[in-house]
Amino acid sequence: MPSLAPGKPCAICGKPAADKFRPFCSQRCKDVDLHRWLSGRYAVPAVEAEEDDLGLPEPDEPPPPLAPRRRGLD
Repeated sequence: MPSLAPGKPCAICGKPAADKFRPFCSQRCKDVDLHRWLSGRYAVPAVEAEEDDLGLPEPDEPPPPLAPRRRGLD
């Protein structure tokens, strides 16, 4: 299989990447990267949404009243 990024070093240790483990040089470096993701060392930044944007009531506000239930057969 041809290399997708020739000359790029391993993303963990900097050695030349191997085609079999791209973008890493070995299974060890691949596992190190996986452990970093699973332990929370890597994180994707997120922007917290304002509660108003979600349409949720503020904690101080009472919930809106429920509509009266109608019975099918009166």
